[in-house]
Amino acid sequence: MELPILFQDADIVVIDKPSGVMTHPDGHSTDETASDWFAAHYPDSSEVGEMQRLQNGSEIRRPGIVHRLDRETSGVLVFAKTPAAHEFLKKAFHDREVHKTYLAFVYGVPKERKGYIEFSIGRSRKDFRLRSAQPKAKGILREAITRYEVISDIGTHSLLKVNPETGRTHQIRVHLKAIHHPVVCDSLYAPKQKCDLGFNRLGLHAYQLDLPLPPGERMTITATPPPDLAAAITTFPGTEVFRAL
Repeated sequence: MELPILFQDADIVVIDKPSGVMTHPDGHSTDETASDWFAAHYPDSSEVGEMQRLQNGSEIRRPGIVHRLDRETSGVLVFAKTPAAHEFLKKAFHDREVHKTYLAFVYGVPKERKGYIEFSIGRSRKDFRLRSAQPKAKGILREAITRYEVISDIGTHSLLKVNPETGRTHQIRVHLKAIHHPVVCDSLYAPKQKCDLGFNRLGLHAYQLDLPLPPGERMTITATPPPDLAAAITTFPGTEVFRAL
């Protein structure tokens, strides 16, 4: 597997993760993951990162991981090459010093062109794979904040710019479902909806990261939408707004 590199220096490497590739092993699938790719291409950094304990008690290594993207989400993904960079970036994500911008294709048109979603997220009581923003969600309810703006709409669907301020599992997907505008082709959170807009993958793309770097400066890294999403964007009026993001 070859993954496109968007940026690298002595501390980090940033890739454009394709949809369908897992960020790191989950203890079940044997498919090659982005972190497997990182460890193979940067063997001196293969021990950087933390172990994750699974529910069955086993542990898996996650080389270079400081944040993650869902398997079906494409876009900007950062790996740390050194222990110092790993600690630096972990703290930056925790302290909300990293500003994340996603593009989301959703069903319908939100009433508010700009919105602020603040629903705590826990686990679904119905399906262990899902998270939930319902008050009676299972387990610990964790604070989750998402801002969104409607870039354009075609009546039946909208293209949103989404800025999650926290980093909960499935946060964008859960929050957009909670306001009744789930992401297009989301088999978990909109299983009864058709995969419109020509998609056969989740209509969610990690478009941009504005993050601090260990040497002290900040950098904005952009992943151009892949061809299927780019084609869908052209069907929305006012796509020059997208190009100005």
